[in-house]
Amino acid sequence: MSKSEIDAVTAEFFGAFDNRGGREADVARIRRLVLPGGVIVMTGPDFTVHTVEEFIAPRLRLLSDGRLTEFSEWETSEHTEIVGDIASRLGTYRKSGVRDGERFEGGGTKTMQFVRTPDGWRIAAVSWYDHP
Repeated sequence: MSKSEIDAVTAEFFGAFDNRGGREADVARIRRLVLPGGVIVMTGPDFTVHTVEEFIAPRLRLLSDGRLTEFSEWETSEHTEIVGDIASRLGTYRKSGVRDGERFEGGGTKTMQFVRTPDGWRIAAVSWYDHP
């Protein structure tokens, strides 16, 4: 049961950025999926450590101001280890969209740390690397 719950949280995390077909991306759901003190790290080329709010704000702007449209990202493979109330997930993902009028595709690797809370599994940390 824990693995399917972690799969669902992960899918919901990726889905938060989807604005295909004119739908509004629901980036605010990250506040529910990630613990309030969670850490979100982007590695190179611009290494950045974000709080939940620091992560949400620029993505919300980008996904709602028309610069990034038809965007989605999805997990393509994963390996999840669960020990008691903690879990670690390493996965690859793909993404595509239209940024500033130019279609693009890409992908990368994400690692996510989960903890089981009284409200279910939540993300404690996310780190990602976009493949060049």
